[in-house]
Parts: sequence; structure tokens; C-alpha cells
Amino acid sequence: MTTSSSDSKPGDAIGEPRLPHGFEWLKLVASHYTGALDETGEQRYRQVLAERQREASCKQCEKYRDWNLKYSPTVIFMREQIEKLGGQVGRKHILCDHCDEYKAGGFNPSLGVLLCQNHVANRLHLEDTLAHELIHAYDEMKFHVDWTNLKHHACSEIRASNLSGECRMTNEIFRRGQFRLTRQHQECVRRRAVLSVMGNPNCKDEDMAKKAVSQIWDSCFNDTRPFDEIYR
Repeated sequence: MTTSSSDSKPGDAIGEPRLPHGFEWLKLVASHYTGALDETGEQRYRQVLAERQREASCKQCEKYRDWNLKYSPTVIFMREQIEKLGGQVGRKHILCDHCDEYKAGGFNPSLGVLLCQNHVANRLHLEDTLAHELIHAYDEMKFHVDWTNLKHHACSEIRASNLSGECRMTNEIFRRGQFRLTRQHQECVRRRAVLSVMGNPNCKDEDMAKKAVSQIWDSCFNDTRPFDEIYR
């Protein structure tokens, strides 16, 4: 898996206007709040503000990513297991970027792992997301997943939601407002797997996604490899 990233900052590319910094930016902010900007100036202010926010969220995401690569037991373990299979998912294979879709991350067998900087709430959320995507990477190496096959896709989604920690009770209650006294974990895994499979281009509707998840549920939910049990 390979991916590429650039050290250039927004506005550094040839032909793109340079982002204002320092007193230049403060002047633009002051002009906005005092109503001194015309329509073109206001549009420029909004564009610059969005770029600065995007740059700040990228730096925060990369900080969370690097911390988890160094200290998260789950992330470290999953990377070790992928390496045993002959793969590698290092810092350069894990990209933080702005995502238009409402998701926290994604995995592409050819490109690596995407972390959606504008949807990652905190370091723990990023840890769950990164663990989820690393399980997909492990499955790709271990089982040679056909991602166009809905059953294959559903199985990896079940395993990723089951083992990553994203369906722990505290996440369901405080992050998603979901609370059940019984089978909370299983319901979370099933719900999230269905939503992910629905995003597959070969999935026509929710019923098809639910059918794919149900058909392989028992075997995939009970498959905790490379863990001995549900760790998180």
C-alpha cells in the first residue's frame, strides 16, 4: 500500500493566491467585523477562514495520528500483525484530509488509510477510527478481500466495528446517544456494518446491505483474528 502526501501548504501552489498571515490576516479580520469589506472581500475572507481552519484541523489530526502510532496498544499491535503478513502501514500511508462525506475515515488497498480531519472529534475517536481501518488493512493482507463482493465487504466491516473499540458502550451512549441494556455491542456492530456496505457501489439499497451482513454474521462476528478475543 502506498500513498503520497505533500508538505506544501494551501496557497503555496503555483497560480494560487498566498494565504494572508500575521498582520495581513488581522487586518482582513478587522475589516470583516467592522463591515469594511465589499462582497468580493467578504468572499475572500470566508475562503481564507475556511483554509486556515482546514490547516489547523489537519495539524491536530496529524498530532493525534502520530501519538496513536507511538502509544496506542491496539494500533501498535495491528501494525505488527500487518507487518507479519508482509504489509506495511506507516505514517506515510495514513493521510489526514478534509472529507465532504460524513465519515471518520476510510481504507483503500492501493492508497492506504484516510483519516477525516473534520470529523475526528478527539484522540480517542481517532484511535478507534485508525484501529478500524487497520483491521481492514489486515483483512486485505490475510484474506485477499474482494471489496466489490458485498459479503466480503460486510465481513470486514463486521470485524472492524467489532474489534476496533468503536462500539464500546461509552461511545454508543455519549457519542451517538444509543443505549440498550442487552445486545448493545452486537446491535452497534450490525448497524455500522450495514451503513458501510450501503456505500458500496454494488449495493442497491439498505435491504441488500442487511442481507449481506446477515448471511455472514455468525462466522465474521466470532472471528476475532488477530486478537484472541474482543480486546477493546
